[in-house]
Amino acid sequence: MSVPLRLVATADAVALLRRLAERHGPLMMHQSGGCCDGSAPMCYPDGDFVVGDLDVLLGVLDLRLQVGATAGDLPAGADAVPVWISGSQFEAWKHTQLVLDVVPGRGSGFSLESPEGLRFLSRGRAFTADENDALARDTPLLGKRWAAGARPELAAEPTVVAEAADACPVPTPRGASS
Repeated sequence: MSVPLRLVATADAVALLRRLAERHGPLMMHQSGGCCDGSAPMCYPDGDFVVGDLDVLLGVLDLRLQVGATAGDLPAGADAVPVWISGSQFEAWKHTQLVLDVVPGRGSGFSLESPEGLRFLSRGRAFTADENDALARDTPLLGKRWAAGARPELAAEPTVVAEAADACPVPTPRGASS
């Protein structure tokens, strides 16, 4: 089994990131671990948030992609949105695929989408036992390796889904028809 993606994004989240990149240039995101912003994914101009040596790269969103598409090369510049999480927060989330979504509402005052009337939202899908086994053999890319020029491998599967339920289906209660 190949290593599953730790990060996917909905089409709406990617559309918002494209609008923000047009306005602000290259972006980055960091999955907040709490405090005044709760556990929200935060969007910043690239470099405005200092990535720590032990922060973990969840993935790089490719803003060139549409739903279900894959790329032939790694994105660069404003097309590439690296998404980070602190090392300690990663330990709590490492068994979960993060699904970046967007919903109506006011985002954090620190995150670029705040004036848009939308906010980024993290959803999650628990990895299967086989996926966890594959991930256990994979070494996450840490901030110190990124700073030294390391980059992730090209995603072999689509990173953009139409909606969150495509990545993390809502379970149907027993006895209910689907």
